[in-house]
Amino acid sequence: MKKLFSVNQSKKERVIRFIIGAVMCIPALTHGYAFSYILLALGGALIFNALSGICFVYKMLGYSTCPIER
Repeated sequence: MKKLFSVNQSKKERVIRFIIGAVMCIPALTHGYAFSYILLALGGALIFNALSGICFVYKMLGYSTCPIER
């Protein structure tokens, strides 16, 4: 279980994901279109990845940008 939840993103990547996720959430708060809710879901996933430092797609591919040794 520990290996599943180990950080695999660098700090710079986490900041970029957070900014992109926040920008993607803005249309859902300002407009009520169906497409804006899709952006809200994708933005929320990016913000979760940024805050936790865990990307499950990276886990499946065996990729890591985190400089911490395992």
